Amino acid sequence: MNRLQEQYQSQVAPALQKHFNYKNPHQVPRMVKIIVSMGVGEATQNKALLDNAVKDIEQITGRKAIVTRARKSISNFKLREGMPIGCKVTLRGEVMYEFYDRLTSIVIPRIRDFRGINTDSFDGRGNFSMGIKEQTVFPEIEYDKVDTIRGLNITIVTTAHTDEESRQLLKELGMPFKRDE
Repeated sequence: MNRLQEQYQSQVAPALQKHFNYKNPHQVPRMVKIIVSMGVGEATQNKALLDNAVKDIEQITGRKAIVTRARKSISNFKLREGMPIGCKVTLRGEVMYEFYDRLTSIVIPRIRDFRGINTDSFDGRGNFSMGIKEQTVFPEIEYDKVDTIRGLNITIVTTAHTDEESRQLLKELGMPFKRDE
């Protein structure tokens, strides 16, 4: 079992149960999945860019990436329905906790001019999304082999019903949110 998973079961879950006065331990919010996605709009002209993005996201997550396709045609962007425009990986279980642990302890502190994660990134239903401007902050990516700097999106899906519950869960698990001034 992962270090963060053990911490959740032994410390975080009891603390959340006490903080929100849950009667049943199954009411305590937990992480369900983490989705790491990368959009590559230029892939409509150059297919090699998408292959490099897939390779990067597979190195970052350690899992096979799925190519995402356009849902509808947009003529201004020269985009037709079904064209490949990005890639994503969904992480669950132990792999999810391992990725979250690396994200909070290694990757986020490596971001330049980092002052904390904005707490406005919750969706109202207890899910959290954040963007990273360059994939090179991940130690798995070799800077010399990067063809283009690409950003990526990370979405953390939880069982929390409100943003406050989700914020408290992620804070207890080590997410460095901005301090309220």
